[in-house]
Amino acid sequence: MNSNDDEITERLTRVFRSVFREPDLIIQPEMTSADVENWDSLSHINLVAAVEKEFKIRFTTSEIMELKNVGDLDGIVHQKTRS
Repeated sequence: MNSNDDEITERLTRVFRSVFREPDLIIQPEMTSADVENWDSLSHINLVAAVEKEFKIRFTTSEIMELKNVGDLDGIVHQKTRS
């Protein structure tokens, strides 16, 4: 993992903490909505929008539908920020 990877993970962590209002939340690649108390369909939309805003990227509908966990989200952010 390089410093850019670390920066992306730190920024994603800040977004998750803000959206879910959990200042001590630690994200893990295998984490899913079942692991976060307030992660429902509405907060998922808010999370996607907040990630798009933070990284100045846009997700396609199919990318959003394919997300299974935080690791998937992290991977897409990495792909889109390297472009």
